[in-house]
This record gives sequence, C-alpha cells and structure tokens, in this order.
Amino acid sequence: MNDPHPENGGRRTGPWLILAAATLWSTAGAAIKLCGLSGWQINLGRSAVAALFLAALVPGARRRPDRSVGWVAVAYAFTVLLFVLANKATTSANAIFLQDTAPLWVLLLSPVLLHERPTQGELLSAPLFLVGLFLFFLDQLSPGQAVGNVVAVASGVAFALCILGLRKLGTRNVGAIVWGNALAALMSLPMAMRGSLPTARDVGIVLFLGLFQLGASYALFARGVRHTPAVEASLLALVEPVLNPVWTYLLAGERPGPWAIRGGAIILVATLWRTLAPWLESRRRARA
Repeated sequence: MNDPHPENGGRRTGPWLILAAATLWSTAGAAIKLCGLSGWQINLGRSAVAALFLAALVPGARRRPDRSVGWVAVAYAFTVLLFVLANKATTSANAIFLQDTAPLWVLLLSPVLLHERPTQGELLSAPLFLVGLFLFFLDQLSPGQAVGNVVAVASGVAFALCILGLRKLGTRNVGAIVWGNALAALMSLPMAMRGSLPTARDVGIVLFLGLFQLGASYALFARGVRHTPAVEASLLALVEPVLNPVWTYLLAGERPGPWAIRGGAIILVATLWRTLAPWLESRRRARA
C-alpha cells in the first residue's frame, strides 16, 4: 500500500541523519587536542580536505554560488573556524557547551528567517535538552580562558545561522558547505603559514577531521536538515557533547564525572523522544 504522505519517508530519516552527523562531530574535541598543530593550521587542513571531498562527492555543489548560497557559506566558514580556535583557546568542554547554545538562537530566529514556528513538543523539549547540557558540564565547565569562551559563543551564533541557512537552501545546501569550507581554508591560510611543520600523526588527524568529522558529517546533516525543522535539528545535534567525552575517555583516559553522566542520560532520553516522535505520528496517521 502506497504511503499517502511520501514526504514522511524523509521526515522519518532526517533526524537519524542528523544524529549520525552529530556522532561524527563529537570526535572533534579529542582529535583537535591530540593534534600538535595550531588552530589555524588545523582549520586550513580539515576545511581544504572537506571542500575537495564534498566537491568530488557532489558535482552539482561546484557551481558558482549565488547570494543566498554565499551568505550561508560565510556562516558555515565562521562556524568551523571559530570552533577550532575556541578548542585551542579554552577547554573542549567549554567550547562544545558554548557552541551548543545554538538551539536558543534558532528558537529566536527561526520564526523570523524561516517562518517556522516551534511546535509545542519542541518548546517543551528545549528546556529538557538545556538542563541536561548544563548538568553534563557542571563538573567540567571552568570560568577562565575568557577569550576562548567568547569565541565559542560566537561559534554558537554562527552555527545557528548555518542551520537556518542550510534548512532554507534545501537541495542546494551542499554547495554552501563546499564553498564555506573553501572560504574557511582561505581565511586560515595567512596565520597557518606561521605554524610548525606537521608530523605524520598530525597529517593523519587532519585527514580524519576533513574527510569524516567535517566532510561526511555535514553531507549527512545537509540531507537530514531538509526534512527536519530547524529547531528540532539544532536540538538533535546536542547529542554531540554527550558523545564527546566517550571519545575523550577512549583516546585520552579522561573519565566523565557524575554530573556529566546524569546530563548525558537526560539528553539521550530527550533525543530518543524527538527522533521517534515523527515515526509515531506517522503510524498514528496511518491507523486513522
């Protein structure tokens, strides 16, 4: 029997693609800390690799950007650049926590820029996500390193604008990611030339960051956000800071604290709820 609502297929798979993207994003903190290069060098390498990878993967993304694609590319470039710089200037916990204030900015800007008003479920789940996020970092968030914290907040604003822009562009959003990575690499080039020579391990880390943590992840996110409201996409992306300490523990032996475990549990439950909600709704409609 044919589905009377064919868009439901994309609506059901969209959140899972975003969760897969967030899982790849979550490897950034440990990888950046393990890399001996400067933030500018890391961003140059990973953004250049990601741009080439996505341009080869999606030939249509190579087209010259128009104004709409260009503005989203700028937001994307500042998102990835500021996040790397924040990770080098403050703790990974601070950088991820402050960047993941993005859902607050999306809640405020989505009705204005996309004319998408948050659903009651999204409004109810947003505080749950944020409480979980706050608990998660209660035993790790440090008050120092003010410059890095400010950079991380700016990265969160840029990430919110990036989510809204990718959602609005629809099928053209991969082009914005390709050009955004190219722009981020170009912006990093002057400062990156002053850094030290990379080791073999540094090169391997940068390749991983470019191909998987940035390239593949944003390809998944770009597809998923087409079928997922901007507010929900930004909330689902909060699984990233939950998984980040897992990789940190496995790679560096850093064990998450008790508050991190409690906060992570809250976010995982809220994420499961928001992910399964579309599937449950479609089942209810099918029965009706």
